[in-house]
Amino acid sequence: MLLLLYLLLFCPFPTTSTFTRSRISWTSNITLFSDASLLNSSISLTSLNASSSNIGHALYSIPMRFLDPTTETAASFSTRFTFSIIPSPSFGDGLAFLITSDQSSFDSSNGSFGIFGPGSDCTSKHSAIAVEFDTNLDPLLRDLDDNHVAVDACSILSSASSSAVSADLDLKTGVPMTAWVEYLSQDKELRVWLSYNSKHRPPNPLLVAGLDLSELVHEFMYVGFSASNGPGTALHLIHRWSFRTFGLNMSTYSLPPPTGNHPLLFPPLNTSGDGFLYSHDPSLNTGGDGFLDFHEDEPDIEISEPYQPNSKQTQKLAVLVLGVLSASTILLAGLVIVVVMWKPLLFSEWRAVKEQLHLELKERYEEDDPQIEDELGNIPGRITVEEIMAATNGFNRRKILGWGSTATVYAGTLSSGSKVAVKRFAQAGRYSHMFASEVAAIVASCQHRNLVPLTGWCCDGEELMLVYEYMPNGTLHGALHGICAPLSWNQRKKIIVGVAMGLEFLHSGCDQKILHRDVKASNILLDTDFTARLGDLGLAQLNRHGNEPQPTAVVGTPGYMDPEYVLTGLATEESDVYSFGVVALEVATGRLPMEGTTHLVNWVWTMRSHKRLADAADPRLEGRFEKVDMVRVLLVGLACSYPNSTLRPSMRTALMMLEGTAPLPSLPSKKPEFKMPPQLLPDHSSEEGSSTYYSF
Repeated sequence: MLLLLYLLLFCPFPTTSTFTRSRISWTSNITLFSDASLLNSSISLTSLNASSSNIGHALYSIPMRFLDPTTETAASFSTRFTFSIIPSPSFGDGLAFLITSDQSSFDSSNGSFGIFGPGSDCTSKHSAIAVEFDTNLDPLLRDLDDNHVAVDACSILSSASSSAVSADLDLKTGVPMTAWVEYLSQDKELRVWLSYNSKHRPPNPLLVAGLDLSELVHEFMYVGFSASNGPGTALHLIHRWSFRTFGLNMSTYSLPPPTGNHPLLFPPLNTSGDGFLYSHDPSLNTGGDGFLDFHEDEPDIEISEPYQPNSKQTQKLAVLVLGVLSASTILLAGLVIVVVMWKPLLFSEWRAVKEQLHLELKERYEEDDPQIEDELGNIPGRITVEEIMAATNGFNRRKILGWGSTATVYAGTLSSGSKVAVKRFAQAGRYSHMFASEVAAIVASCQHRNLVPLTGWCCDGEELMLVYEYMPNGTLHGALHGICAPLSWNQRKKIIVGVAMGLEFLHSGCDQKILHRDVKASNILLDTDFTARLGDLGLAQLNRHGNEPQPTAVVGTPGYMDPEYVLTGLATEESDVYSFGVVALEVATGRLPMEGTTHLVNWVWTMRSHKRLADAADPRLEGRFEKVDMVRVLLVGLACSYPNSTLRPSMRTALMMLEGTAPLPSLPSKKPEFKMPPQLLPDHSSEEGSSTYYSF
């Protein structure tokens, strides 16, 4: 500490580079072009409006300094942003991080991300560099695949690219992803990292590209994002963003040219050569490094003046640092105490579930009521780590049944001889909330013949595991799309009805309404006689019956997700019904929810409009089904996946229609347009009397 004070008091301060910081505000210093708009605290670069231009851009309003014209040295920069690409129902071209010299020079050609036109090149008047996140395969543009990251320097023909598959990543999952882009001028090298985890940058970059920005950039450039849909329809969302330049000498500083739209009302961000911009969406707070908390009462712009040291300043700074260091020492000691106490509490949260249930049951019944013991008998017991290790042969890789982003599932045999499936969560701390959600949903729903039975649980040290009854016929996805004998029509009908019964029970048959939020073929298990068992309640949401839904982070699987839920974040019974409708169509047709850019729901509507609905049946059935049964299932599937959620049946009604005890829905011959609810319209589109329609 004394050494630090000495340095502050007596050592000279460099004046060639001062750190300047500004807060990015979506509403005051970001300029939106074409279809770009604000949507639920994020920037939506593209629109779902059928009459839109299919491109959109968002640029920071003030140009950043990228080049020292005297030395011809380019600035180094680093940026980090969280984005998501959501099909509605198909994917577009993708989105790109953009550095451009011109705010108004964009192109609407398909596959160009709204940036590069045919034969585009860097000139003395215009320059653009982009890092693209491409979801469209275009052989004419030499694309690797429909899931890659690439660098474009003044041309849509990429100078370097890498498939996201090489890092086990998929740009088309629809979930938020975080990208880090870094350029070091001295190395003339640009690197890109990509991850589902916004807190930790992967150790190895996904893409490394040799690039000399000094030959490409002008002195001042705009930074931001661009996206295009081409023939597709997708939302390209930017949730958070930080950007920084560094490495330029302020002695060569000059003002950027003012623009007609954005006169310079205050000094530019890069007056010192270094600049830092940041934004934060409070709804997606992860606490990751580099993203500062957003406060509504903060000014939109914070500009720090270049530092001019003097003795009084250094003395004040020394006193300030001494105070900060003292406070930091106390804070650190307190943090250590909190961590020591918190860690065992984190892993003991789940223990309170069973105790809380005891209390609730005692309140519900008299102390000596035998129903208490009956209900407690439905709660699975604890299984030790040692038992699970023995059951799975030490989590042998050959025992893996499947895996996802949160957990790996292993086959095992307990000492009792019971076959089980062990769901082992990847990181106890990170996924403890999903573990707790799944346990809570299972406890709330207890037992039902169309839910996967829980055998036990384990929470020991760093291990979080759920032990389920083993389902010998695997997942519905594997039975439909795997290399195996095709399911018969009777088996398919039984499966569809079973899923409907399980979902109806979650919605209406429990003390609390349980919303699954991730109904899909891979979350439906098949037992020995092909009875459908709905599983994976890790994303389930419990609500009291009659309560209004509250917006949450959008989760689920593209292709199965209700478009209205994607736009609002409101999980409802209707959003589960939509997913069930897609599953019903998938079982009947044997097609995936998304095949290329074609959504299954749209394809079935097309068959209906051509009066060929029965021809949508899976050809592997070879006509071995009753036509009236096939049409019934397809109509129920279309009714459940109807664009307007208010016109969908409840799961109880859908089940009755499948069983023939309720009349079939009266549907139009062609798929109706989805009308965006007024509360979802961007501010500039919500003029009185206006209506906006979207195709899903």
